[in-house]
Amino acid sequence: MQSEENQSKHLYIIGNGVIAKALAVALIINGKSVTILRGTVEEKTSYCENIQVETADSTFEADVLISSINHFEKLDGIILLTNKSFGNQALAEKLKFRTNQSPIVFLQNGLHIENCFIDQHFNELYRCVLLATSQSVSKNKVRFKIVAPSPVGIIKGSDQILTDIVETLNTDIFSFRTETDIQPVIWKKVISNCVFNSICPLLETDNGVFQRNEAVLEIAKTVINECLSVAKENGINLTEDEVLQNVLSISKMSDGQKISTYQDILNQRETEIDTLNFAIAKAAELTNKVEVPVTTLLGELIKIKSELSRS
Repeated sequence: MQSEENQSKHLYIIGNGVIAKALAVALIINGKSVTILRGTVEEKTSYCENIQVETADSTFEADVLISSINHFEKLDGIILLTNKSFGNQALAEKLKFRTNQSPIVFLQNGLHIENCFIDQHFNELYRCVLLATSQSVSKNKVRFKIVAPSPVGIIKGSDQILTDIVETLNTDIFSFRTETDIQPVIWKKVISNCVFNSICPLLETDNGVFQRNEAVLEIAKTVINECLSVAKENGINLTEDEVLQNVLSISKMSDGQKISTYQDILNQRETEIDTLNFAIAKAAELTNKVEVPVTTLLGELIKIKSELSRS
């Protein structure tokens, strides 16, 4: 049973994408007070939106309040970041005097995406590695699937607050668990994302390509091994097999689905490649020991492809 304090905490979800919508509905159905805050559109009037979440077994729906950060002087409760990670620097500035020591949970892709918040001296920072997929069906409906409970760990904070966060977020629809050592989990997810978010958009194909095409899988292995060399220099010991099996598992599970970067390019939106391939390249450069030429080249090609789509 959850404590009365956990049950009453207000949850602010920043970002209004498919994960935000699925999470908001799951939490509201379980009696939580939730507001989605748009990450970029600041002056639009607040409104209520009926959102539907389709799972393998059922369809759930809830009325969700959609607002903007500028409408709030203080955000007391739990702040959940589902916005694109390239916006974190500007977001840290916006939140600096609004959080009132409320814990911030990153539900985003990317390496070292918390650094700008650390630099701004935020004290309660927690990282979630999402093990779920969601895609838009229509404007107000998303399709959602859990792979496994999503682990949440500490960047800066305490075990007790981590436990409180997971107890508050965990539902039958969207499940979470505590993770005592989140960094290897982050690196494993980032390396897998470097594979999917660069190779699939360049080939203009879906996530299932790695289980279907051996030549594409070989490119993935090259990226994985480059990234693993960087991870090792950062004290993270992962094997090629465990990352490769993760890539193949995701590929099979999401066969036919387009990775987020490919969807961003198709919709003429900025991508998160800076916090994926380029973040790995930056970490490699800082080691002065390893190089990641293929990972970097794929990132550069994605950057160009994204810019061309928006020109």
